[in-house]
Amino acid sequence: MSSPVVIYTSAFCPYCAWARQMLSAKGVEFHEIRVDKSPGERGIMETRSGRTSVPQIFIGDFHVGGYDDLAAMDREGRLDPLLGLTGA
Repeated sequence: MSSPVVIYTSAFCPYCAWARQMLSAKGVEFHEIRVDKSPGERGIMETRSGRTSVPQIFIGDFHVGGYDDLAAMDREGRLDPLLGLTGA
């Protein structure tokens, strides 16, 4: 069973779109939180991640980071096991 994936995003953010696209292509369901539509969520994101930029991606309690971090984990073969996609 995989951990829930949460991605903090905003409108007109290409890195957010790329992160959503990568996760969707892997068949991963995620909960998207738009910090531009819910300003209170930005503070929560900043507290959880220690960062102010979007996207910020969490798999369970693990903070992946932004899109570049997500893509690096995928290239290194560390993303699929974290997502529970082993054997894919």
